[in-house]
Amino acid sequence: MRQPGESSSARSEEYSPGTYNLFCDSFAQVPRRVVLDIDDTEDEVHGSQQLSLFHAKHDSHCLLPIHIYDGLTGKPVAVILRPGKTPSGAEVALVLRHVIRRLRRRWPRVEVVVRGDSHYGRHEAMSWCEANGVGYLLGLGTNAVLKARVSGLGEDAALARLDLMDKAAKVRHHAEFRYGAKSWSCERRVIARVEASAQGVDCRFVVTNLAGMPEALYERGYCQRGSAENLIKDHKRHLASDRTSCTAATANQFRLLVHTAAYWLLHTLRGLAPKTSFWHKAQFDILRAHLIKVAGRVRETAARVEVALPSNFAHPDSLRRLSGRIARLPP
Repeated sequence: MRQPGESSSARSEEYSPGTYNLFCDSFAQVPRRVVLDIDDTEDEVHGSQQLSLFHAKHDSHCLLPIHIYDGLTGKPVAVILRPGKTPSGAEVALVLRHVIRRLRRRWPRVEVVVRGDSHYGRHEAMSWCEANGVGYLLGLGTNAVLKARVSGLGEDAALARLDLMDKAAKVRHHAEFRYGAKSWSCERRVIARVEASAQGVDCRFVVTNLAGMPEALYERGYCQRGSAENLIKDHKRHLASDRTSCTAATANQFRLLVHTAAYWLLHTLRGLAPKTSFWHKAQFDILRAHLIKVAGRVRETAARVEVALPSNFAHPDSLRRLSGRIARLPP
């Protein structure tokens, strides 16, 4: 059995070249910017799967696949099987290099921005992004040095909150400064968000190489990364992509590809749904229950295909309009 190493993510990534072509082909025109939201998720195992390890945070033996989505459209870019441990800086840089180079083969001039939590705010990943013209908004783990840099801002926020009539209200301040950890080769721009609430003062930090006002970058840039958690939930829970029960890692990577194909199917159906229908913003489990798992009778004639639905089907008009849109799609 192959021992899990830093190159296991790269090997898994090589099994899915078609996902990048599918992603690029889904755009009618080359986008000006692609925002890559990267995160990992626990995939608990109950057998002897390759790459499975014990993860103390999740208190389980698991795999920890990396999911990458386009943050502007919710389209999947890559789902990569990997060992059940937090990715190192070298591994994060390796994954980004593979994914972004594949995208730039199709779109050489597209602007790429990477967003991720503090697991991905690693020196190796940031250095690679800086050397290759890639923007990043990455979480930065809190430490005593960072807290000391914004201690005055925290006091100001706490005092401002005392003047509010609503004692449950929160006061937020934003700031920026240059910071360089000992493991970094240079100082980088750090954005701080300091919030005073009834629970006390909370500080969060983001490291970035993007231009812009601190508040806008944090609130309208970094915080939007949270939507990737819902996309992972669609993939993992609603499409059951955590059923990686094969022993071989290659077989489990293929399972992830099959579930990603199902994600593409439901994501496309949802995009085609009329904006006035509840399907347009429905979660995948709702789409499965109200659209996929519907009993019916199909009769094919020489001129058309007839579908007879139950008399108590709740959404015949929406389904009729959706079917019309699907019929007009190019082959």
